[in-house]
Order: sequence, then structure tokens, then C-alpha cells
Amino acid sequence: MTDDMLRAPAEVKYAEELDWLESIDDDPKPFSWRLSPRMVRLFVLGSERSDGLDREISQKWFGDRSFVERSIVTLASDRGLLLIGDPGTGKSWLAELLSAAISRNSTLVVQGTAGTTEDHIKYSWNVSMVIAKGQSRASMIPSPIMTAMEQGVIGRFEELTRSTSDVQDALISILSEKYVSIPELDDDNIVFAKPGFSIIATANSRDRGVNDLSSALKRRFNFVRIPVVTSRRSEAEIVRFRTIELLRRHHIDLDLPPTLLDILLQSFADLRAAAASATSDDEKLESALSTAEQIGVLEDAILHSHFFGDRTLRAQTLAGSLVGSLARRNPEDLAILNKYWHGVVEPRGKQDGGEWQEFLEGGREAIATLS
Repeated sequence: MTDDMLRAPAEVKYAEELDWLESIDDDPKPFSWRLSPRMVRLFVLGSERSDGLDREISQKWFGDRSFVERSIVTLASDRGLLLIGDPGTGKSWLAELLSAAISRNSTLVVQGTAGTTEDHIKYSWNVSMVIAKGQSRASMIPSPIMTAMEQGVIGRFEELTRSTSDVQDALISILSEKYVSIPELDDDNIVFAKPGFSIIATANSRDRGVNDLSSALKRRFNFVRIPVVTSRRSEAEIVRFRTIELLRRHHIDLDLPPTLLDILLQSFADLRAAAASATSDDEKLESALSTAEQIGVLEDAILHSHFFGDRTLRAQTLAGSLVGSLARRNPEDLAILNKYWHGVVEPRGKQDGGEWQEFLEGGREAIATLS
């Protein structure tokens, strides 16, 4: 089934694991949950030898287990869960995994934007049916959030701080009262949330000041702050995990040399350090230099090598992908990358040679092309 989808949701992608976990799960489950809290954690973080399972469960989210446990406990209560952190920290992926494990449906999602309206989190109308038969429950189009309420499952709200205050105020009512009234109808005009309903929202900590959350809305959520991955080992695991998925999805047979992964990780670490010591925004790359962007750089390099190279990932191609992905402003970003290549990569290339030298040449060529 996954071959028919460009990107299969977690409950489809890991359906076999979820079925197996559900079949052996004897622990008590809150509300209408498909898995117990212990099994939800195991699904997200993967199994260990001490779990004593007959099969291995793959790790899907890499981070502190306390963040996952606090998220699960929150969803077992009647409060909403707000995952907040920098871009690329895995907030949306964690929300999807939790929804898949708890409800076996992670697709009830509202995407927060400046154009998101109250209708997107409540309901709208099928105009042709309203004209033909008038307003009724049959002619109503429930939002993903209302559908989650009716089914007693998890609804998701991505980029909450991107939506306007009107939308956020409507969400306060849903989180507080656990029902939505439909004033256009005389009968059957209230949709009550069934047990098991909750909302997982995500927010970008860099969006402060866009549409700040009101204190009333904050009180309806438990906050779980997802930090930037600082462990080199954890970041390498995340990048490797996502890369293997990419190769499998595209049916690409290509090795990821550990030395090139080290070069990528070191380059991002160097650029983050330079950004931290910068005194103005003009001295910082516009990129957040997140783990997700590392994965994007590596994906670009792999696909370029597969389709236009000799199907071998090389340092020169990786350098070109890194420059092409991070140079978003001209001339500011190009100047920062040029300084990095001359001040950091060039000495490494002369000292270590080999792939660092190839990485140096590939970056120089890419910068010259974009300049």
C-alpha cells in the first residue's frame, strides 16, 4: 500500500508494528486509545532488550524519553499538548507518531497560516447541498478537529502561532467546553467531543511576535519544549534513519559513506558555532541550520548523484548541495559561506586531504557559480 503513496502516514507505514503491539498489549488504555501509554512510548522510542519482546520495534523519534512520556501523560488527561521548539526539531513527526499510536489516524490535521479561518477548525457548508435542501448535518462539512471530536481521537494543529487571534480564540472554546455549537441548525446543533479526543499543536519558537498565544489559550495546553539536538551521535542517528528511508522510498541502492556523514555533521556544527558568535543578523545564515536541513542537503546530494552522477555519493556533490541549500540570500549568505570555506574548510582540506579536499573544491565551485 505504501508504494501507492508519495508519503504514507505513520499508521500506514508502520501498520504491521502497530497491529503486533496491539495484539500483545494487556495494559490498561485511557479512553478509546488503541495502545496503552507504555506501548505508545515503545512504538515511538523503539524497543530495548530489557523489554523482553519477541520482535524488535524500530526507533522512530530520537530525543529524550522524558519529552515523549510527558506528551503521552498530557494526552491521557483532558488537556491539549503543545510541542514547541526551533524548526527541524521533530515536533511534527512526534505529533504524527503519537496520533498514529493512540488513534491509528494521524491525518486529522489543520495547518495554521495567516489564511486559516474559524471554519477550518469548526465546520463549513456544502453550498450546492444547502441550496438544494437547506442547512442540515448532511450538508455540513466538519473540520478535521470536529471529526476528531466526533470520533474521540487525536486532532492536530500545525504551526499554531501562524494563525490569527480569531482562530486561536475559537480553539479556546473547543479545549475548554469540549463541544462545538452549530447555531445555523435548530436540532442536533451541538457536537460533543467523545472520550479520547485531544489536540496536539505545534509551534515554532522562532515565530514569537507573529501571533503570540493568549494567556487563556496557554492555560489550555501543557507545553513540551523540544530542544535542538546537540548530541553528535543522536544527530547522526536521525540523519542516517531519514536517509535510509529516502533510499528505500526511491528504490536507490547507494552507500552513505560514514566519512561524508561526518563532514556534513561537522560543517553544520561549525556554521552553528559561527552563527552563535555573530553580532548581527547579516553575519548569520538565514537558514536555521537544523537537523531537518541537514537531511535536506543529504537528500539533494543523493538524488543528484543517482540521477546525474555515477551513482556514488561524493564529497564534491555534497558540498554543492550544502551551498545550494544554505545560500538563500545574495550576497549575505554567499559571503558567510565563502568565509567559512576559506577560513575553515581550506585548512582542513590542506591538512587532511582526501574527501575534505574534494569538499573544499566542490564548495568553491558552487559558490563561484552562484556569485
